[in-house]
Amino acid sequence: MKGAPYKIDNTPIYSMDLEEGVLGVADKNGSILINKKINNPKQKESIIKHEKVHLLQMKNGELDYDETSVTFKGKKYPRKSFNEGDENLPWEKPAYNK
Repeated sequence: MKGAPYKIDNTPIYSMDLEEGVLGVADKNGSILINKKINNPKQKESIIKHEKVHLLQMKNGELDYDETSVTFKGKKYPRKSFNEGDENLPWEKPAYNK
């Protein structure tokens, strides 16, 4: 037998206060934070799918971040040089396509 015929996803997901305009966050500890003001189940599902892409990017070593910058595929982007919600950022494109 090659493995179980089902997939278990045990990603911790927490609803909490997030800064204005932030719907979700993929945390470096492997969890997903969702803005507690989000009540629509379909929107929550969409946010979770989006943030899971970022978790996979981090797991694969493509994405990392700290307070001052985001590093994607070895290139460092200072946070002051971009809008965090920009769908055209190279690490955001795959997440928005999910």
